[in-house]
Amino acid sequence: MTDNEYRETTRRKPLREAAHEEMIKFEHRENEFRRKDRLERASELHLPLNEIKVH
Repeated sequence: MTDNEYRETTRRKPLREAAHEEMIKFEHRENEFRRKDRLERASELHLPLNEIKVH
């Protein structure tokens, strides 16, 4: 690896890590939203979702 390539990768690494952390946060929020939405819809339909194992 040349010196120039090394500088490019070290410069991009913090950006890549930050993007990865933001993606993880988004996935957690999305999963929580889907879980709440699923429970809400189940309660509207009077489904025993707690007894049925989903995923």
